[in-house]
Amino acid sequence: MTALVLLRHGQSVWNRDGLFTGWADVDLSEQGVEEARRAGRLLAAEGLEFDLCHTSVLKRAIRTAHLVLEEMDQSWIPEHKSWRLNERHYGALQGLDKRQVAERAGAAKVRLWRRSWDVAPPPLPADDPRDVRFDRRYADLPDIPRGESLKDTVARVLPYWENEIAPSLRAGARVLIAAHGNSLRGLVKHLEDISDRDIAGLEIPTGVPLLYDLDRGPRPLRRPTLAIGEAPSPEGGRGRDAPTGRRG
Repeated sequence: MTALVLLRHGQSVWNRDGLFTGWADVDLSEQGVEEARRAGRLLAAEGLEFDLCHTSVLKRAIRTAHLVLEEMDQSWIPEHKSWRLNERHYGALQGLDKRQVAERAGAAKVRLWRRSWDVAPPPLPADDPRDVRFDRRYADLPDIPRGESLKDTVARVLPYWENEIAPSLRAGARVLIAAHGNSLRGLVKHLEDISDRDIAGLEIPTGVPLLYDLDRGPRPLRRPTLAIGEAPSPEGGRGRDAPTGRRG
């Protein structure tokens, strides 16, 4: 048996302000910093020790990983960063106010963009200043996305899982993945075999560690526990055996 913790970054300043974020490299809010530190304290209280940490190349995930490991006195463990763990690219929606977009396009359309399996948001125009094609962290990418569905996001996350993360889990490593709502939704979909339809109901809250016990498959031995003591689960329940937040 081996351990895997999936952790969505703490609240970002754009989460706080209700903006679509995607690949925009925004920082944690003050609340997000505390969420990350609290996650570290809770994981430390569980007695968890990690061998490896994986994160995206976006600072809100990187800072979350660092704050968690600092609280656990495990800052020294190897850390791997990959664009493949980035948040879903929200295309032309990035930086826009979610409420204002819903007022213009309709709440049903926005929910489709945010929660569906294979519907992508409007693409980012090629000449848009929000395009990251000149950002050197993506210099080796032949095709930078201009907007992604969850299906697109999963398609670039799973090769990283299969090639970089799963082998270490099979070897018995204990792994922390600090990433984003949609890249982690993709991993949970894969791990728990959630259908394309039901994935729309999965919400992963910021700063809440999901602890999986895995066999050497690596496949979950049971539903994940939330390492948050008596804090509410995403479905409103309480206790350490709460599910990941699947809704109807």
